[in-house]
Amino acid sequence: MMRAGPITAPEGREGVSKVLAEMCYRGAGEFNSRGLSEALDGLGLQRGGGASGEMASFGGALLADNLGAALELHADIIRRPKLPDSELEPVVALALQDLEALEDAPARKMFVHLRRTYYTSEHGRSALGTQEALERLSAAALRDDHGRRYTPGGAILSVAGRFDWDWLKDAVGAGFGDWAGSGPPAPEPAYRTEAHYEHIEQETAQEHIGLTYASIPPRHPDRYAARMAIGVLSGGMGARLFTEIREKRGLVYSVSASPSEVRGHGTIMCYAGTTPERSQETLDVLVQELRRLGEGVEAAELERARVGLLSSLVMQGESTSARARAITSDYFYLGRVRSLREIREGVEGVTPEAIVDHLACHPAENFTVTSLGPRRLTVPA
Repeated sequence: MMRAGPITAPEGREGVSKVLAEMCYRGAGEFNSRGLSEALDGLGLQRGGGASGEMASFGGALLADNLGAALELHADIIRRPKLPDSELEPVVALALQDLEALEDAPARKMFVHLRRTYYTSEHGRSALGTQEALERLSAAALRDDHGRRYTPGGAILSVAGRFDWDWLKDAVGAGFGDWAGSGPPAPEPAYRTEAHYEHIEQETAQEHIGLTYASIPPRHPDRYAARMAIGVLSGGMGARLFTEIREKRGLVYSVSASPSEVRGHGTIMCYAGTTPERSQETLDVLVQELRRLGEGVEAAELERARVGLLSSLVMQGESTSARARAITSDYFYLGRVRSLREIREGVEGVTPEAIVDHLACHPAENFTVTSLGPRRLTVPA
């Protein structure tokens, strides 16, 4: 993972990060595009990665015996991609298709707009870019951007599974030991601090509502209390949002709240999908429940949320891919890697009083709201 996501892309080249990450797979080292694909397939690599937010990432899952060969190929993909002119047109065409597909995915379109509206810094950029910027891209511009941003400064490599540590250090050193450069600095997150509402008029059968507000940054000591508070709100079919908005009132077909982080800042992102006729009441009750959480949490609610989070933690521990992603995320946001035991102890240590104290200092307020559909809404004061 490298600091080559949309937030550090050159101005006017929105979408370049996503295109560049894909172009790196279109030939690298001694392989052309087809040869590289066959080499990766020959290792049984289940490829993953891409570019979004702050980072560009490359990786995958495969048999432990093939790890060395996979590291060699990824050294070529990341450090020595060919970036040929002949591959640019089909890659840009795919990127334009992804952008156009937003019109058929109204909830996704709404969230792209919500993020762009909330963040006043580059953190609001979408990895999809814009049609104008994508159509202006050239292979020469990609090669220039690769040289500027694909550097080891801030890069993170994580491996989870069966391997020998000394062997792994030597293998990584062979492929990346002489890699040099620092790359451009990441901008500081900037965001709205007052309530704001925008509506996207679109003739749809549903109304899509997105709401976000500031929470705590990743390294805040209240991290576990904040996470458990969201679990009480939106941790399954027994959580408050599902119970109050869907089960009791029948207002929505989908409702959720989840934490979203960038380096140095955190938010809570909420979504509700409903009908235009029920959209205003849905927003009213959503805001009501966000505010009511600060009045108190019952022990049974907290325990239900705790069990759900600990269950997902167990599942993460059994998946090497999930563990590798968690290692990368921890190191990027926290500057260190937490053990599963530390996370468990943090979750188990949260009390109802800790959640109330946290929300007293960090209340749900100053909402940025975006709605998409045929009906404009009024955000409760």
